[in-house]
Amino acid sequence: MNKRLMVSVAAAAFGVAFSSASLAWLEKGGEREEALHLKPDLENGRDVFEVCAGCHLTEGWGKKDGTFPQLAGQHKEVLIKQLADIREGNRDNPTMYPFAQPSAIGGPQALADVVAYIQKLPMNPDNGKGEWPEGTPEFEQGKKLFHDNCVKCHGEHGEGKAAKFYPRIQGQHYKYMLRQFEWIRDGKRRNANPDMVKQIKNFSDKEMKMVINYVSRIPVPKKDLAPSADWLNPDFD
Repeated sequence: MNKRLMVSVAAAAFGVAFSSASLAWLEKGGEREEALHLKPDLENGRDVFEVCAGCHLTEGWGKKDGTFPQLAGQHKEVLIKQLADIREGNRDNPTMYPFAQPSAIGGPQALADVVAYIQKLPMNPDNGKGEWPEGTPEFEQGKKLFHDNCVKCHGEHGEGKAAKFYPRIQGQHYKYMLRQFEWIRDGKRRNANPDMVKQIKNFSDKEMKMVINYVSRIPVPKKDLAPSADWLNPDFD
């Protein structure tokens, strides 16, 4: 068992909280770089995605309760990085770990294929949102916190930056983002960008909820959305 995998298993078994700096945010080489340079096969990507659909749904929309994130529409670069990090033991995800392994979905080519397929899926027009609608003081404070702290990396509209592996957060479920924000702030997500850890380390719980509430309500461009919340992925009829 390699060193990184041993660390991941230990963390899952004993609930150990590791510093985000315990492993490099963006090491050179590995499956991530190999997969990024492969030409994707979307038909195989659909087949590989069947493994993912059991939790993330055939539409790639995840669940509003935050159990599973929306994957549809996410940058393929971000998806490759997160899958590679889980496979290499850089990100702790005991639930997903067995389903992300080469024995379950294949090697770097499978990563390139499945993320290209996921990126093209239309997003849920009714993602899970926080409790404060536009016009409330909490919404406005969240908006200010977002623009003061988050736009440099995630963009004015939460669109992210694919080339830098910054995720698209517009349209993501509130409860999922809230959990990830807390883990990153508190040093429990080992593959977090250390710049983000520094940026948010002093956020209070209320500030955290307000900024994520705002993000959950950023409109997604219509061209990226499914026609309705009842849309079903025709590839899985």
